[in-house]
Amino acid sequence: MQRQFVKMLSLLVLAVALLTACGGQETVAPAQTEATEAPQTVATEEAVVEAAPAAEESMMLPAVDPLAVSGDVISAGSSTVFPLAEVMAARFQDEGFAGQITIDSIGSGGGFERFCETGETDVSNASRPIKDSEVEACASIGRTPIEFRVGTDALAVTVSQENDFLTIVTLEELAAIFSTAETWADVNPEWPAEPIVRYIPGTDSGTFDYFVEEVFDEDEAPILNAANLNLSEDDNVLVQGILGSPYAIGFFGYAYYAENADTLSVLSIEGIEPSAENVDNNAYPLARPLFIYSDAAIMQAKPQVAAYINFFLTYVNEEIVEVGYFPASTEALAASMQNWLDAMGQ
Repeated sequence: MQRQFVKMLSLLVLAVALLTACGGQETVAPAQTEATEAPQTVATEEAVVEAAPAAEESMMLPAVDPLAVSGDVISAGSSTVFPLAEVMAARFQDEGFAGQITIDSIGSGGGFERFCETGETDVSNASRPIKDSEVEACASIGRTPIEFRVGTDALAVTVSQENDFLTIVTLEELAAIFSTAETWADVNPEWPAEPIVRYIPGTDSGTFDYFVEEVFDEDEAPILNAANLNLSEDDNVLVQGILGSPYAIGFFGYAYYAENADTLSVLSIEGIEPSAENVDNNAYPLARPLFIYSDAAIMQAKPQVAAYINFFLTYVNEEIVEVGYFPASTEALAASMQNWLDAMGQ
């Protein structure tokens, strides 16, 4: 009996101790919350990581089976978007799409002409947003362009690796280099007194438009009146021109620099190099969005076009860095996916 009483007393003491411990933990919890912010931050980040799949799932588009759609897709436009579109089209076909996907590299302006004026294309590739005048042209043929953000480019200003004097340039120097300066010494007396040879995209290019907007405040006259000026809609022609002289300079989409990084040097602008980090935080002065455009009526009438755009948006972030560009923000890509759902009435 005494042994049983001791056992019961021991259990009672243990129960009281446990209750006291629980009560103490509840009492000190608010103090711990204020004093231990770091663990809370870690917990918050873990919560975000756990929530990320749900967030990605919420912005996912309906699954596309490339084998289940047929027909052709016709696109044209930006030479900057071209290598990305080419990779996405190839992957779509590799996974079973049997139709033909045409991608013409003719510049953003040329692409919008075909899409909005002649109605020849299903998709328009662009390295700049569509202009109001182009929207009006689309309306005149019964089209309402829908914008899909697919990535980000850091416009690359490049020279040959034989150039041993230029690594950093300011926007002010850039304006002089691509306009009134005749020799490098005209820009900086420490640079060679050699003529500047310029290679730039043609005037139909969104890259040209963007550069003029950012460097010349939308006035294209200074750059078009520059001496030793060579224009081409083909970025590979520009690359070869720059490689031809240590005193040549040009600009184009970052992917074309990345493809030729063993022979070209990319300049830092205002001391900021084009990189994923500097694009993400908007530090690089010449970062710009990349788009594709279509129309709801086209997408609904041609399931293969809707499927191609769906596939593009779904898998672009798996390919874009390898191409040489940078992903669009999560918010921008989610907005593009929502635009797709709205266009398809979903």
